[in-house]
Amino acid sequence: MLYIGVDLGTSAVKLLLMNEKGEIRKIVSKDYPLFFPKPGWSEQNPEDWFIKSMEGIRELTAECEKEAVAGISFGGQMHGLVTLDSDDAVIRPAILWNDGRTGEETDYLNEVIGKDKLSQYTANIAFAGFTAPKLLWMKKHEPENFAKISKIMLPKDFLAYRLSGSFCTDVSDASGMLLMDVKRRCWSAEMMDICKVTKEQLPKLYESYEVVGTLKPEIAAQLGLSENVKIIAGAGDNAAAAVGTGTVGDGMCNISLGTSGTIFISSKSFGVDDNNALHSFAHADGKYHLMGCMLSAAACNKWWSEEILKTNDFEAEQAGISKLGENNVFYLPYLMGERSPHNNPDARAMFIGMTMDTTREDMTQAVLEGVTFALRDSLEVAKSLGIQIERTKICGGGAKSPLWKKMIANILNLKVDIPESEEGPALGGAMLAAVGCGEYPDVETAAKKLVKVVDTVEPEEELVAKYEEKYQKFKKIYPVVKELF
Repeated sequence: MLYIGVDLGTSAVKLLLMNEKGEIRKIVSKDYPLFFPKPGWSEQNPEDWFIKSMEGIRELTAECEKEAVAGISFGGQMHGLVTLDSDDAVIRPAILWNDGRTGEETDYLNEVIGKDKLSQYTANIAFAGFTAPKLLWMKKHEPENFAKISKIMLPKDFLAYRLSGSFCTDVSDASGMLLMDVKRRCWSAEMMDICKVTKEQLPKLYESYEVVGTLKPEIAAQLGLSENVKIIAGAGDNAAAAVGTGTVGDGMCNISLGTSGTIFISSKSFGVDDNNALHSFAHADGKYHLMGCMLSAAACNKWWSEEILKTNDFEAEQAGISKLGENNVFYLPYLMGERSPHNNPDARAMFIGMTMDTTREDMTQAVLEGVTFALRDSLEVAKSLGIQIERTKICGGGAKSPLWKKMIANILNLKVDIPESEEGPALGGAMLAAVGCGEYPDVETAAKKLVKVVDTVEPEEELVAKYEEKYQKFKKIYPVVKELF
């Protein structure tokens, strides 16, 4: 049988075709635009996601045995607010995860409602990118649009709805809305009241591997697939990436270097850190995870190379970097504000420490190191909870850089295991589809059978010591400059 994983990203949708043995048969990617109508705003047109996904599925399955396609599932960009009216028309462009317009609403939730209550209701506090603050923003600034809302969705769930007609979401993605009681895996009555939404406006909750429906007849006809193709709930992109790297079960770790960056720690039990610096979410394997999320990871390197240096030859830019642990230039990677652990949408990126002999390579190195230092900030929070991590998997576009992987191993002092496939959310989506269709009894079994580690980057004692000294300097910069933002 064949399974399709759909990774609905911020810049493109990536679609992957996998057989029951975990072998990847084909990968297709389709770009779509991202809009910044005002500084700090970030939006997309949900119809673009659907159109490009349909194009991608047709291309993906053009040369395969179409009758063998059994299931489709998803990994999707999290937190985005998609609203439909009573006619199922999109009310306004989707407000995305990296949108920073909700500062006032976030402050209201954290300071007036109170962080303690939010943590009690949802296991998390408010961050500017979460969905609940976006609803409050819409209610205040676009009351006529807010009044039209019939259905509230997350990005990947818009695809599931258009494909199957099922108004659904999964618990891992819904964990990032600030509307769900994560511990009990149900919608929070208190948060619905605070945001003035009803249970009827929210989708039905599923586990990530559960079947939510089948292809609508007209969609199946357009795709040339059977109406019996199952649609499986899927997961938020980070939980899906964790499935794709085998980060399921207890005490496993995955680092994702995509547009955003995450450190993801799976757990069999529910837990919350005292300051809610890490997100406490439901996992796609039916259990839980802690996650530190930074808003600009590989996006920093893309910005630096393409916008400033005017090149997209990332490999060439990194080729001359050799003096690891000795760079005196530091970079704060807060291009879009920051989430974990600072929770400051007003934070901004900056370089510090340049001199007359600072080189292009030093600046590029500082960007890569700054992102990695910021990931370590979240790892330190996990350590404060008594969580001991010795190794991590890695995925995302930045994971293709041998230099960056070496920095991660030595700055975080972790063994970095390289999976055979670095496809992350798309592969995780396909694996969830396979579990949903009964190919495997559960997510953990699928991960053990399908995910293979092909290499490990080991930390080097001397380099770890050098980077320890540099990290101690890095972590002092933000507290000193934050009043400037």
